[in-house]
Amino acid sequence: MTGPGEIVHGRDLEGDLEIDADVVVIGSGAGGAVVATTLAEAGQDVVVLEEGAHVEPTEYGQMRPSESMRHIWRDGGTTMAIGLGDSPMINVTMGRCVGGSSVLTGGVCFRTPDFVLDEWADTNGLTELRPKLMEPAFDAVEKAVHVNEVPASMRSLSTIKFAEGAAKLGHPLKPMRRNTVGCNGCGRCNFGCPHQAKMSVDISFLPRAVAAGARIFSDVQVDRILSKGVRAVGVQGRIKNREKGRIVVHAKRVVCAAGAYYSPAILKRSGIGKQSGQVGKNLTVHPSFRVMALFDDPIRGWRGALQSMFCDTYEHERLLFNSLYIPAGVMIGTMPGVGPARARNAERLPNLAIFGGMIHDEAGGEVHSLFGKTVATYRMTRADRALIPKIFRIMGETYFAAGAKEVYLPILGTEGVDADGLRRLDGANIPSKRIECSSQHPLGTTRMGISPWHSVVNQDGETWELEELFVADGGIMPTSLGVNPQVSIMSMAMRIAWKLRDRPLPS
Repeated sequence: MTGPGEIVHGRDLEGDLEIDADVVVIGSGAGGAVVATTLAEAGQDVVVLEEGAHVEPTEYGQMRPSESMRHIWRDGGTTMAIGLGDSPMINVTMGRCVGGSSVLTGGVCFRTPDFVLDEWADTNGLTELRPKLMEPAFDAVEKAVHVNEVPASMRSLSTIKFAEGAAKLGHPLKPMRRNTVGCNGCGRCNFGCPHQAKMSVDISFLPRAVAAGARIFSDVQVDRILSKGVRAVGVQGRIKNREKGRIVVHAKRVVCAAGAYYSPAILKRSGIGKQSGQVGKNLTVHPSFRVMALFDDPIRGWRGALQSMFCDTYEHERLLFNSLYIPAGVMIGTMPGVGPARARNAERLPNLAIFGGMIHDEAGGEVHSLFGKTVATYRMTRADRALIPKIFRIMGETYFAAGAKEVYLPILGTEGVDADGLRRLDGANIPSKRIECSSQHPLGTTRMGISPWHSVVNQDGETWELEELFVADGGIMPTSLGVNPQVSIMSMAMRIAWKLRDRPLPS
């Protein structure tokens, strides 16, 4: 196909649809957009199928946070990984729209740490993923999405206060890198940038794909991958229109990029995964926790970039601390208290600062398909569980060193505590079900490896069990990363896309 492609709203289609393509890509997020764009620009006829709606940046930019959650977040932002044993329930937030979760990230751009890539090579045998070999993919992605360092002038006072305390305690902060152009620090990144300043893939990659001839269909749920013999030959799914139409795409190559949470369900429905037994397993999520602090003077943390600095001093202990600030209404909703108590806390909003910490976790989760629904469970390892009170203590002590009066810990049913209260806190005996935990980084459920008995895809991203079926999303990560995964996912997808571009299509 040559010439401009198009974005088709599936909900406006009538009846069924059957089309042909060279490549069909399932999912339009960080991985799928990179593959679709690269192959379309190489002259291949590409069709992209996205379960969510196509919402223009100008449209989602005008939405209130509650509207954004309703229209472009999966499950309205309520997806949970069910905690097993001594593990908290984890809110796993994901996008469901053209552009996927890329639309909802804070824009943070870390490369995969060298020590992680070297571990994959040394321990897992993935020698093609050495830092030097991955560098061209990182460079290409960072150029395409305009990765740059957040200037000091964009740091909110919330972040500056934490930085002051961190410097006093000997774990200084470093400047963050984000994919932005012309960011004015409105703090709305996680709900779709209202100024189109965040270079999410619906702005940076997908317009290029369409210009090169790719066809993107929104409102399409893929049920299974079609195969003939040992080769993938297309996909079958449903169109979310009035007629609940069926869609079939006949393709020479299939790329599954529905994310670590949903790609396993599609693969399982297609009979993939029986050989290794690894599809849906090895889920990592980077369990994350926020701590708020109350100061005497106004902070007004909403003034400045949502995320601008980080601390990796405790990287050797598998901890990373990131700045953040969430919209006022959402922040108040996470504070303790009911009725008058909630109202008093709301009045304190201008004086509140917030920071976040996350764990470079071990694989403790699994994605299940139950009665047509996708459900995740997560059993935190004992070592990971022991890190939670340490996160609380580090962030609390840092804020007190900066002059905070009290801190609010993510423990349900508790009020703010002063420095003495923090020292008395018996974090090890806090019931896990009372701990608030979130994640934006599901990874590892279709992991890459060198053996069909212990992994789902090989180093080319191709499944061991079906030729011409590739996976290019966060699921292929062999382990968690310890950093925000956006650039890692896009770079792994870029590397796979280059291989597919240079590999002749089957007849």
